Amino acid sequence: MNLNKAMIIGNLTRDPETRTTPSGQNVASFSVATSLTWTDNTGQQQKKTEFHNIVAWRKLADICAQYLRKGSKVYIEGRLQTNEWTGQDGVKKYRTEIVADNMIMLDRANTNNDSYGNFNNNQTAPKNNNQEEELPTINADEEEIRVENIPF
Repeated sequence: MNLNKAMIIGNLTRDPETRTTPSGQNVASFSVATSLTWTDNTGQQQKKTEFHNIVAWRKLADICAQYLRKGSKVYIEGRLQTNEWTGQDGVKKYRTEIVADNMIMLDRANTNNDSYGNFNNNQTAPKNNNQEEELPTINADEEEIRVENIPF
């Protein structure tokens, strides 16, 4: 049995960048920062921040590009993927990223229509209207992921 699953909650460090592949698929890439705070043996508070590269494809890429902005708090669920290439200097380079399967916007501060919700590659973005609406949750197994159910 194998499992490749990543789940993070953090803030975008930059607006998503979007592009279209030669085959016509949309892809969005952005970075999410997560921080760990603890108190060391001397009683001093310490903080460490990690930066995660995120890639979203198809409809999820469109939704990320439309609704996410630098500073947005998000839950990202996906799989880890490492790409390798040889740079112009002949040195092998590596980049590990999370390929997003699911995204939940956790704040409303940076959305245009004050809607928020859970999005994945099988869902379309909500219509832009002035009344707040409950967004449907559609996951591969049709089960909603709630922040309060995340075990950390």
